[in-house]
Amino acid sequence: MARLILASSSPRRRELLQQLGLEFEIFSPEIDESILQGEDIAAYVERLACSKAQVVLNQFPDAIVIAADTSVAVDQHILGKPESKQHAFAMWELISGRKHDVFSGVCVRTSAEKSSIVVRTQVEFQQLSLDDMENYWATAEPIGKAGGYAIQGIASRYIPRIEGSYSNVVGLPLHETVQLLQAVKALN
Repeated sequence: MARLILASSSPRRRELLQQLGLEFEIFSPEIDESILQGEDIAAYVERLACSKAQVVLNQFPDAIVIAADTSVAVDQHILGKPESKQHAFAMWELISGRKHDVFSGVCVRTSAEKSSIVVRTQVEFQQLSLDDMENYWATAEPIGKAGGYAIQGIASRYIPRIEGSYSNVVGLPLHETVQLLQAVKALN
């Protein structure tokens, strides 16, 4: 197989991709992650994933590039990474006691082919008390996480169910990533 590059600095994406038994390198591109006027969440994550893949492919034209972008959304509003404790609490108040969506755009590119997909998973959060929020913030786990939580960590105690891909919520939907690699003939 040609040189495989994961276009991400996310340790979670690296760990997920390692579960597939693939050998790959990591190169994290810098792109503008601003939301375009009128852009819906699915289009946003797919555009960012494809932009990341293209930036890396421009530097390594003989490679197979995997890129992803994951966003948490509630009521069609993207919840980014918390910028402060107050911001995290505001996000948790939005998702507390209800369902929200996690969208990941995944793009696999070679110099000859491009294949991408958007995966949506619905996550249900229990009603969070102020003590729950204080205790969770004190763990430092929410920092740097879309939506202010990590389903694979302590936050799992607050999530009674999900509908869809677990690995998508972590940051890279594995089943769909394999399908994309097969579509560009990078895997059998």
